[in-house]
Amino acid sequence: MTACDEKPLMQVVDVKKYFPVSSGKTLENKMLRAVDGVSFNVKYGETFGLVGESGCGKSTLAKTILKLTKPTDGSVHFEGNNIYKMSKNEFQKVRREMQIVFQDPYDSLNPRMTLEEIIAEPFIIHKVPQGEREKRIRELFDQVGLSEKLLKRYPHQLSGGQRQRLSIARSLALYPKLVVCDEAVSALDVSIQAQILNLLLDLKDEFNLTYIFITHNISVAKFMSDKIGVMYLGRLVESAPKRELFENCLHPYTHALLSAVPNPYVSKQRVLLKGDIPSLVNPPIGCAFHERCNYRKDICKEMIPQLTEVKDNHYVACHMAGKLNLNLSIL
Repeated sequence: MTACDEKPLMQVVDVKKYFPVSSGKTLENKMLRAVDGVSFNVKYGETFGLVGESGCGKSTLAKTILKLTKPTDGSVHFEGNNIYKMSKNEFQKVRREMQIVFQDPYDSLNPRMTLEEIIAEPFIIHKVPQGEREKRIRELFDQVGLSEKLLKRYPHQLSGGQRQRLSIARSLALYPKLVVCDEAVSALDVSIQAQILNLLLDLKDEFNLTYIFITHNISVAKFMSDKIGVMYLGRLVESAPKRELFENCLHPYTHALLSAVPNPYVSKQRVLLKGDIPSLVNPPIGCAFHERCNYRKDICKEMIPQLTEVKDNHYVACHMAGKLNLNLSIL
């Protein structure tokens, strides 16, 4: 299947993840709303970019939709099946289809295991025969640009770029359909970032992969993605195809993010946001962004805007959507 198919590979429906909050010796009846009702679809062969400031809930969302952490509410449908309602044995069969590449490869790799043992682990868990396992390990090393001479080495003996290549190889071991890249290049030097991004694009074509690409850098999301979703304070505030988002953004927060993208060929005014990001424990009443928004109206202080399709495949959660001139022409 391709990105043109109508049926999505993954449907994320109103996913929430709350954490209880304690203060001193007293347990308060409050919750930290890390992810607060996020919905989006990802088609076969598509790269869905997820951007937003640090602390907006992107990584928590990634772990929740992969069932690495227990959701508070909502559902995730993978190829039409709700993974939250699956038994442990049922989900074990689906797990190999969904993999993740974490932000810090050093923290996600066992320092006591050799590179060969690290790549072999998913094969052992899923009972892949040893002969096939050894052949596949060497294929993976070649596909991600690692030398077989490194097989007996340990993670601390690798550079940051090599460790991330190893993480990518591990995620591809079982031929997944979906790979979530959670800030997969943010811990790397800029020159190494470019190498890893190009590698991910090559592997996407080679393995017919679907990506959810999470980053705080909207320029990286632009380079990698077919469609981009923008998160703010645990919610998705805008989602659209890449070109549409850059040429015709409709949310003031997206507008501010795009205004910060460097472009030596286009003169544009930087949009500076006022104030600090509100607390996830005590979010503002109404629109979570209204305290920092230059276009807020009374309704923004009273009602939470719902994510609504305002144009073909362009969704926005803003009471003023379509009424503001936010075009930047920076694509």
